[in-house]
Amino acid sequence: MYLKGLDETDRAIIKLLTQNARMSYVDIGKAVGLSRVAVKARIDALEKKGIIEEYTTIINPQKISSAISSYYEIEVEHSSYNDVINILSSDDRVTQIYQVTGINKLHVHAITQDREEMESFLNEVMYRLPGIISFSCNIIMSRIKDIKGLRL
Repeated sequence: MYLKGLDETDRAIIKLLTQNARMSYVDIGKAVGLSRVAVKARIDALEKKGIIEEYTTIINPQKISSAISSYYEIEVEHSSYNDVINILSSDDRVTQIYQVTGINKLHVHAITQDREEMESFLNEVMYRLPGIISFSCNIIMSRIKDIKGLRL
């Protein structure tokens, strides 16, 4: 399994929190057979170790606006790699940047307000990135399965 260092109780707690991050310590305790204080101590320890990174609310912008979600595959010359990462990291429309297998390849996700903003983003940011060897763009049509983080 993924989490060799965790016992069954920690795994059960994490599973409950991934289903409902707002679940109370009392309710988690009832589900795993621990007191509220013991659950809090375990969750605090998981947070301190960095196993649990954050609790968040995920907004699907396509449900409330005409937002466009797009992915980019970018291959960059080695000499421009850090510059490209810095440019993309500083743009609020860019939500994720991953280094992927292959030489100097990046997988980038961006969300723009609408078609006009996407066109502006492409023309003013993406097409002007230094040292681009190859570039492709895919627009997300619909979300079929979207899991955040590791699931047990």
